Amino acid sequence: MSETTGPIRLFLVDDQELVRAGFRMVLDAQPDMTVVGEAADGLAALDAVEATRPDVVLMDIRMPRLDGVETTRRLLAEGSPSQDAKVLVLTTFDLDEYVFAALKAGAAGFLLKDAGPAELLSAIRAVHAGDAAMAPSTTRRLLERFVPDLPEADSAGQAAARRRAATSRLEPLTEREREVLETVGRGLTNSEIAAELFLAEATVKTHIGRVLHKLSLRDRVQMVITAYETGLVGRPE
Repeated sequence: MSETTGPIRLFLVDDQELVRAGFRMVLDAQPDMTVVGEAADGLAALDAVEATRPDVVLMDIRMPRLDGVETTRRLLAEGSPSQDAKVLVLTTFDLDEYVFAALKAGAAGFLLKDAGPAELLSAIRAVHAGDAAMAPSTTRRLLERFVPDLPEADSAGQAAARRRAATSRLEPLTEREREVLETVGRGLTNSEIAAELFLAEATVKTHIGRVLHKLSLRDRVQMVITAYETGLVGRPE
């Protein structure tokens, strides 16, 4: 659904009824948003999300029966009826390892539960528009904390195997597309990438779209993760 055909359809997944009620009150008051359903845990959310077909799912991380990471993975799995939904993860803990796992599973961003209403509404609109609801610098901090360093005990053969695997993963990309992926991994905006690589901003967007397609990535957040995991971007000294 596009923004011009009706309000953004939202689904709330949180095990605290008071939290859901608070979010619903704020969200339903917006002329461009409507809450179409809610669930108290991930397991209950799976069928309900499939039935209601929301545009954006606000997903708690730590819940009984099925947590937000596995719920996100199942909702966004290839072939799932809900695979095109956007998931915005809500967490009490900044830089939570579960948040990183949810981003790997396909979530479009995360937000702390103590964020103000304006920040929540802005994040929802950003996710619905196809943007990431978190600063690239936040993504980088997550990666620097939770992507493991290469073991010091790695043999030369193991290190070479890692390099071959990374090279193979990036093989579909042109040299320019690799450069764009690397700059996205460093947290640059489209305008900053255009200035650094001497490209038009529209050309940068085209390259980003091709990288997403060729590597089967959902969004810019997954581009940053891929840049780290393949070694295009490393940890700062």
